[in-house]
Amino acid sequence: MSLPVDVRDLVDRPGAAREVHMSEPVAGLATELASVPEDVPVRADLLLESVVEGILVSGPLSGEVNLRCSRCLKDFRRPFEVRVTELFAPDPGAEDEHYPLAEGAIDIEPLVRDAVVLEMPFSPLCRPDCQGLCEICGGDRNLGECPGHELTDPRWDALKDIDL
Repeated sequence: MSLPVDVRDLVDRPGAAREVHMSEPVAGLATELASVPEDVPVRADLLLESVVEGILVSGPLSGEVNLRCSRCLKDFRRPFEVRVTELFAPDPGAEDEHYPLAEGAIDIEPLVRDAVVLEMPFSPLCRPDCQGLCEICGGDRNLGECPGHELTDPRWDALKDIDL
């Protein structure tokens, strides 16, 4: 998939700029516990500026992300917004960290993919005080499903049968 943007009107015209507004679904934006639904568009309100080195793209990317709490495993959805500022250069070298500008067009799909996936939380929480699941019975502690278990260190088990 690609999200091409024609920039022939900006190439080799330093100082020229224009805005681009897109709202397109992007497939494959996912990690283990987070994903952007493929049927939900990612919105991009970008400013494209012609600079000597190429095209500078900046602005916010926004949408919604489905998350799974890393403690209680409940699914929930939150909005996201990521600000980007990246350069598209005509001939990026192997060591350059720029996106390619080819034949008067840029493809913002790799930019969207990189920015959104890198901003996804590694361990999302449904709420900051989530108590998670009980490791013994599996009950959701947030809902009071766990009656509470007395946890003892197994190294002391040999002493529990001593009658004093």
